[in-house]
Amino acid sequence: MALRFTTSYVEDSVEVFRYYKKLAERAMEQVTDEQLFAVLDGEANSIAIIVKHMTGNMRSRWTDFLSTDGEKPNRNRDNEFVDPPATRKALMEEWENGWSLVFAAVGSLTEADLQRTVTIRGEAHSVMQAINRQLAHYPHHVGQIVLLAKHFAGAHWQTLSVPRNKSAEFNRAVAKGDASQR
Repeated sequence: MALRFTTSYVEDSVEVFRYYKKLAERAMEQVTDEQLFAVLDGEANSIAIIVKHMTGNMRSRWTDFLSTDGEKPNRNRDNEFVDPPATRKALMEEWENGWSLVFAAVGSLTEADLQRTVTIRGEAHSVMQAINRQLAHYPHHVGQIVLLAKHFAGAHWQTLSVPRNKSAEFNRAVAKGDASQR
């Protein structure tokens, strides 16, 4: 993630969300359609199930973010762990719709909004706390997506960061100001 200096918590949060969204997308691009729906064992979630859960969470948390509880009464969390969308296209449409809610809600906030109070499952949070909660939750699941994608891609995996055994080369390129290495 290329650092863009800012002192705005809202701007920085949006950029961190964008980074993790893109990281998951770059991982998902490396697996077949079938692998999106594959599970490692009977207790594991597929990439598609993780995406379905994340987007269910996004709809609940970010719809009417400042005015309603982040756990909407119509959310069926248990249903998020069964029957994912049947195709990559449908899955990615849900993914985009979920993230559009995140970016619309967070991107519209002002710094003054950070001190407001919102609720999640009836528990009061400052807006900043609610954002931090999701900045921990989504990267957790993105890590699961990346791990599964790397497992399924196997030898065809293209690294999403510094390639293994290439740290010294990467550091030299960065020191020379070669931004393309970031």
